[in-house]
Amino acid sequence: MKPLNILLKALRSYELTGSPELEISEILFDSRAVVAKPEGESQLYVAQRGTQTDGHKYIPAAIAQGCRVVVCEELPESIDEKVCYIKVADSSVALGQLADAFYDHPSRKLKLVGITGTNGKTTTVTLLHRLFMSADYPTGLISTIVNKIGDEEIPTNHTTPDAVELNRLLAEMVGRGCQYCFMEVSSHALCQHRVTGLKFAGALFSNITHDHLDFHKTFANYIAAKKSFFDKLPKSAFALTNIDDKNGRVMVQNTKASVHTYSLRTAADIKGVIMENAFTGLHMRINNREVYFKLCGRFNAYNLLAIYGAATLLGMDEEEVLTRMSMLDSAAGRFQMMQSAEGATAIVDYAHTPDALENVLKTIRDIVGKEADVITVVGCGGDRDALKRPEMAEIACKYSSKVILTSDNPRTENPMDILNDMQKGVPANKAKQVLVIENRRDAIKTACMMLQPKSVLLVAGKGHETYQEINHVKHHFDDTEELKNNLNIQ
Repeated sequence: MKPLNILLKALRSYELTGSPELEISEILFDSRAVVAKPEGESQLYVAQRGTQTDGHKYIPAAIAQGCRVVVCEELPESIDEKVCYIKVADSSVALGQLADAFYDHPSRKLKLVGITGTNGKTTTVTLLHRLFMSADYPTGLISTIVNKIGDEEIPTNHTTPDAVELNRLLAEMVGRGCQYCFMEVSSHALCQHRVTGLKFAGALFSNITHDHLDFHKTFANYIAAKKSFFDKLPKSAFALTNIDDKNGRVMVQNTKASVHTYSLRTAADIKGVIMENAFTGLHMRINNREVYFKLCGRFNAYNLLAIYGAATLLGMDEEEVLTRMSMLDSAAGRFQMMQSAEGATAIVDYAHTPDALENVLKTIRDIVGKEADVITVVGCGGDRDALKRPEMAEIACKYSSKVILTSDNPRTENPMDILNDMQKGVPANKAKQVLVIENRRDAIKTACMMLQPKSVLLVAGKGHETYQEINHVKHHFDDTEELKNNLNIQ
């Protein structure tokens, strides 16, 4: 329970209608969860303007169910004298500020580090969590795959939870002794103010390529969303950026945080050199120290530089960091390899953007050579940026001997419409090397039947996901399971 008067101090400006002399038991933004409370108590309902609906429409329903405190951008036409109305400029901003105050500002009680970018977020936060846990630091994780408090897994449905859930989770981490938390910060979360009110000890930028344009509409908007994360950092924080990405310096040009850089191509605070790249791992030099890592690929070299940078900026000894990093394995569904009894290699990867797919396929080609047999199974999600569909197919054809275009998460779209879009990117001289098999299970089975000893099969797009979403229903589907079943791998 929190006095409403205390919570209101978290808001920078507001207009009050009614009495704030109430105790708040919970903060909600779904009117259906409101229940009547004893006299003097209430849940607080925040009416948000979302992409699907406007929470202001449900203010009467929330009040009818017993809510006595409403935060809104526009007062309803009919004012209930028993209700306290708090009018704000932006309800989503207010929700973040109120949630932070309700849970006693948990992000100030541990070192919270966020990473944003198109690719590499999940691998980076997952391995940072493993690194700090291996050094006996109680650590939290908030990622696409799973949330963790120490070693305990907490399932997640979003890259970044909503503001209330996020603060509740951070408060639980603090209560259980966590000293650090590493989290993915998506562009959606930044635009929707899900991290508003949080205090970050550090922020990382991985890279940025065309993605989520269905939501952001333009690439400039997408860049601006990512940049806003760094713009709002406090002076006490660090900002670690990849300057090999042309927007790496743009991200930090207005930040108050101390800026640090990493690179494989040019002089930087953290300079990496790839000495050898194989399926067995990377041999790298980082700031003139040679280390072998279990992860492979140029894209993972960047992830490793970010991990090294973040850990050392947080005060961990450099030699200890490199020693512990050398023992880290890849995150689930991120260049996850398995081998058949006949000697073929199968790889599951989450690559669902043109840049990510190209990075993975380039890595495979760098290791096995131009003449090796590489089979790629790939699809594109429905209800998402359609412009990348032909580009994904074109990239798959460029680096693969054979390509099977298949369904990913079609959501509410007709899978064949998505595949037709993808086929527009197939070069005429590659058409005979491309199969279209809408059923993903059949596509993977067919690819496995095509495998020869020393062939490489990449199944891209879904990675760690254990479902396929069709018309709002999630059906169990796991690329890793399918490969193991077809290749008789235990």
